[in-house]
Amino acid sequence: MTSFETIRPEQERAPLSLHAAITRWVRRRLPTGLYARSLLIIVLPMVILQIAVSIVFMERHWHMVTQRLTNGTTRDIAAIIDLLNRHPDRQSVEETLALARARLGLQVSISPGTALPPGGRIPLFGLLEQAMADEIETQIGLPFWIDADHTPSMVDVRILMHDRILRVLVRRNETYASNTHIFILWMVGTAIVLITISVLFLRGQIRPIVALARAAEAFGKGQKMPEPFSLRGADEIRRAGLAFILMRERIERQMEQRTAMLTGVSHDLRTILTRFKLQLALAGDNPDLAGLNEDVADMQSMLEGYMAFARGEAEEDLGQLDLAELFVKLALEANIHGKALSWTLSGDPVANVRPNAFSRLMANLVSNSLRYAHQLTLTATIGGKWLTVTLDDDGPGIPEVSREDVFKPFYRLDEARNLDASGTGLGLAIARDIARSHGGNVTLEDSPLGGLRAVVRLPV
Repeated sequence: MTSFETIRPEQERAPLSLHAAITRWVRRRLPTGLYARSLLIIVLPMVILQIAVSIVFMERHWHMVTQRLTNGTTRDIAAIIDLLNRHPDRQSVEETLALARARLGLQVSISPGTALPPGGRIPLFGLLEQAMADEIETQIGLPFWIDADHTPSMVDVRILMHDRILRVLVRRNETYASNTHIFILWMVGTAIVLITISVLFLRGQIRPIVALARAAEAFGKGQKMPEPFSLRGADEIRRAGLAFILMRERIERQMEQRTAMLTGVSHDLRTILTRFKLQLALAGDNPDLAGLNEDVADMQSMLEGYMAFARGEAEEDLGQLDLAELFVKLALEANIHGKALSWTLSGDPVANVRPNAFSRLMANLVSNSLRYAHQLTLTATIGGKWLTVTLDDDGPGIPEVSREDVFKPFYRLDEARNLDASGTGLGLAIARDIARSHGGNVTLEDSPLGGLRAVVRLPV
């Protein structure tokens, strides 16, 4: 553990390559849930496809149609200029302008002048203005001015013809493809419909997985399933659900068989112990039988411990437990044994656990410390979704190499602090069994008081 902690900071300080840095940045920002990732797998390619199609459409179709329309409009304007140059008399000019309005749909007027209006620069993204400007430069070659923003439905084109200015108002829909929004609406609408169908379908496929996860989590905590679990979804999910149901049935059957077997054995042993006690009682107060009486009492205590371990308090349902009240009882018990137990509690004092089982867990840990320690400190914190209880004592402690072994049933150490002459070697095993049945665990560490620290962490 120490070597890992000393090496890891050096690894974190090592410079990362650009690829590794980008990969880490992307990985941290990607969703972690299956539902979100599935939506991303479906939606992202669809969005990329639509963007690609839109780019191709705008580049090819829209630009091509706009270029053709502006080309035709510019040809009409060039024809009008040619007619005006060939027939400059007043009557011919009027006839040409009338012809342009009647046949070409252009509003044409001529005014004297030698300068175009100021401005007239082509916008950076003005595709219409740019296309129109390219066509005028190619076909007409005279100074010009274009305004496509002042009048929404018209495009204002002014061309300088020596000492006069030709002004042409062209309908906007005759100069560029005006039905682009229809394509975009169809594309976006279709995408929304497809994404909605995908979301509904994915929800139907994810729900069985979520139900399976909740059922497995509830079973791991020793709780009842929140709702009746049934096989739904795809074939693979159904097979996983069926495997879980069969596994649960096998585990419950094994637990029932173990409990039934130990119940039968305990009944037979209790009958024999009752006979021993009766015979010892009939024998009277014989000092020679004192050792035998103690052996019978130890056997009775061991038998009760075996039964408690076999039951594991698994049949108890979840309930509300007042931790403050429990800690007060533990402190009084410590005072009875002449020991000092102080406790602190932060957060909600009521925990959602199996009351009797959790009380037994704490009683086992406290009694284990009371055998050899003189001072005990108990700290409980309920934060987020976890209940953490820390018990520190000033006893001799347990060697680090043996801290996992003491949780094994019936495990004995000659100088262990968890077992004395009257112990059964099941106290810590029962405590961890109860904690794990809640979905948590019990671990042992070094205590700042010099003894042993027991940490209980349970989901609530």
